[in-house]
Amino acid sequence: MSVTLQVLYPVGEGTTFDFDYYMSKHMDIVGQNFGQHIESTLVTKGLAGGPDVPAGYHAIASIVFADQAALDAALANAGPALADIPNFTNSQPVMLIGQRLDG
Repeated sequence: MSVTLQVLYPVGEGTTFDFDYYMSKHMDIVGQNFGQHIESTLVTKGLAGGPDVPAGYHAIASIVFADQAALDAALANAGPALADIPNFTNSQPVMLIGQRLDG
């Protein structure tokens, strides 16, 4: 059963996010350290929280793994990706580990 890791970067007073760095460098670091365990990734840039409502998140990264063992193996190599976060944002990321449900 597929397991997902979502990393959410909340918008807050004074937070910044460098999308160019994130997409060109950070996601490469994620790929180098998690790559062999990843089934797929999706990065969503926050545009709005609804009609006339500002986005609550700068970005959300969704990473799919085959199972919990693959996620655990990837997270064992998370050090370089975690250390890179201050290079593109001062937002405190929030993680959600979940089970993929196909509709």
